[in-house]
Amino acid sequence: MPKPQFLKAKWNNLLMLNYEVDPDILNPYLPPFTVLDLWQGKALVSMVGFLFQDTQVLGVKWPLHINFEEVNLRFYVRHFDGAEWKRGAVFVSEIVPKRGIVLIANNLYKEHYSAMPMRHSINPLTKDNTQYIYEWKLDGRWNRLGGTINNQLAIMDAGSQEEFILEHYWGYNKIGNKLTMEYQVEHISWNAGSVTDTIFDADIEKLYGKEFEPYLSVKPYSAFFADGSDIVVRGGRKIQSDPSLTKQIALQ
Repeated sequence: MPKPQFLKAKWNNLLMLNYEVDPDILNPYLPPFTVLDLWQGKALVSMVGFLFQDTQVLGVKWPLHINFEEVNLRFYVRHFDGAEWKRGAVFVSEIVPKRGIVLIANNLYKEHYSAMPMRHSINPLTKDNTQYIYEWKLDGRWNRLGGTINNQLAIMDAGSQEEFILEHYWGYNKIGNKLTMEYQVEHISWNAGSVTDTIFDADIEKLYGKEFEPYLSVKPYSAFFADGSDIVVRGGRKIQSDPSLTKQIALQ
């Protein structure tokens, strides 16, 4: 039975720059009872910028916490619950401009949010192309994530990299060496499009750690854009044992 709704919002204008990394640098963040979800044998991380809009927490629109930007760094995992494999995302870093969001998400979901001044711009270039830029300010410096979007969005092809990246409907967070937080994210399948002229200008070491610098400072492996939709985040649960092992023991 699904958990109660915790958060409702719209996630719109998702810009995603994807990078191949050494899987070993993700091990410290890998939640227990999950394994890396690889794309054609490659471990990918995504820098994602998007807009939170019409946000409600527990059915309430909290003043000054309704519309805002988010930029996050995430990677992809799978968890076997004893019956099926669930595909999910793990967040290394999540940046928003609202301290209330940081307090709630970090305490209830064990996320890795931090609050910084943020802004974004949407600049029409031609009838077919639009530039999106997300910015966040750290130690007096504006960091930037952006790209030029092909306005002709389409349904994702089955088996495509866009589908692999975007069709993760679970979140997993490492609480300790033997404990994981799991929560469900619900939304329709999004339309996606190509991105050119990518921009990622950031203090990578300070924001994400020295280990990420060699991988995030090069041209991205891929980039694309999704329109987004209404979303629901449901209440979380803690995973304290490996369901696949429990099932094996029960069958013996």
